[in-house]
Amino acid sequence: MRKHVIPFVVCSLSIPVSIYSQTSQHPNIIMFLVDDMGWQDTSVPFYNDELTPLNKRFHTPNMERMAQMGVRFTEAYACAISSPTRCSLMSGMNASRHRVTNWTLELNEKTDESSDVIALPEWNFNGIQPDSTEGKINNSTAITSLPQILRENGYRTIHCGKAHFGARTTPGANPINMGFDVNIAGGANGAPGSYLGTKNFGEGSRFAVQGLEKYYGQDIFITEALTREALTEMEKAVKMNKPFYLYMSHYAVHTPYDDDKRFSDKYRGKYDEQLKTGLNESEAKYAALVEGMDKSLGDILDYLQKNPEVAKNTILLFMSDNGGQGLGYIRQGIPNHDQNYPARGGKGSAFMGGVREPMMVYWPGVTKPNTECDQRVIIEDFYPTILEMAGVKKYKTHQVVDGVSFADVLKHPETRKDRVLIWHFPNLWGESQNLKEGYGAYSAIMKGDYHLIYTWETRQLRLYNVKEDIGEQHDLAQAMPDKVKELAAELSDYLRERDAQRPSLKATGEVIPFPDGK
Repeated sequence: MRKHVIPFVVCSLSIPVSIYSQTSQHPNIIMFLVDDMGWQDTSVPFYNDELTPLNKRFHTPNMERMAQMGVRFTEAYACAISSPTRCSLMSGMNASRHRVTNWTLELNEKTDESSDVIALPEWNFNGIQPDSTEGKINNSTAITSLPQILRENGYRTIHCGKAHFGARTTPGANPINMGFDVNIAGGANGAPGSYLGTKNFGEGSRFAVQGLEKYYGQDIFITEALTREALTEMEKAVKMNKPFYLYMSHYAVHTPYDDDKRFSDKYRGKYDEQLKTGLNESEAKYAALVEGMDKSLGDILDYLQKNPEVAKNTILLFMSDNGGQGLGYIRQGIPNHDQNYPARGGKGSAFMGGVREPMMVYWPGVTKPNTECDQRVIIEDFYPTILEMAGVKKYKTHQVVDGVSFADVLKHPETRKDRVLIWHFPNLWGESQNLKEGYGAYSAIMKGDYHLIYTWETRQLRLYNVKEDIGEQHDLAQAMPDKVKELAAELSDYLRERDAQRPSLKATGEVIPFPDGK
């Protein structure tokens, strides 16, 4: 971990040194998760020390503030789709094990596109469920959830915003059944019907947000309403003298790109260095969604600054659930290029643009201010990490946990783990089937500098050196057959160990071989 100076940061929490060094056995923990935020959709750099053109498009002063306070992770990853990431966060399982490999919504309803070539396996489209439901709900995975363990260890657990880890009408659709004491506006829907209080947040639609009825008809954005409710619940926990776990899970910055009038005007027509033109209406609204999310982070930081006794004992983690939307029919510029530059692809893609995320951690008395860490982390690692941060040492889980805690890396910056990352998506995302750009059914492994992608439909293996080629433009598979063989074998062994499901060929009915050809 190295010191990094961000010259544009102008403020941070002011905590006296005598207080700053004190920590409780059970600190408060805030998990701040953003929906569909690309790794460069911020004025904080997560690629190298220089701001990219995309960084310069956005204004996120509170992310800058948090970066000044703690540590930025430049090698943070999630699944390429929302529900798999959220199920991994809640369970500590890799997607190949929990099998909620695509997004969920309705009971017993698959969300995959159809194909003339491959038939998809029976994945767990009903999502994760409480461990008490084992064997009772088809196509689901029963787990001992992260908030359940925290609640059992004295935490007041607060869910605020998007849930999206269980199908509608199942127990897992309601965060209360998944270990939360409080549920603010979380349900089966993976997007808001509307961000606008004047439209009752999509009341009556399939994606209506419920639980914020007190704001109906008001001129308020859902990001603001959620933040107000979260702050209220934090304050309640403080008055109860109980440590709290706040899962601040924003619907932003997912579609629809409703107009957050507080911020959008500053972006309309603004000249963009990367696009070489003014921002269009979609990009202006998108940038405003990002800045509205950033204000939410700032409101939480302001609360902590005004309450130093709370701040001294509150950990804050920031993460996104998948890559930013990379398709041209919504965003401006060349599809799968401009939206997550310099990474290739976007949400749903196996390429870096689909899985690489902005991540920060502030842990009072542990993380050093304004530092950068290149430790590789994936979403299931948050489960054991948060439990370790919480001081929870003895716990049992219904499921096998794949995640590896990175708490020791935060405590001892010189520590590094050789983390091999695995992705498994034997599905067809509904918005694109562009195999060339990494969509469609795939599995992938990243080890060292190399990223191997296996496309199930074609059995193609592509290899990229992501250290030298973050844009993944140069396929090295033909030039490095031994490396392809090595990584294909390791990926296949990992999937076999978890009995990972595989697509089959419609023409023959045969299950498609693993990446190693077996």
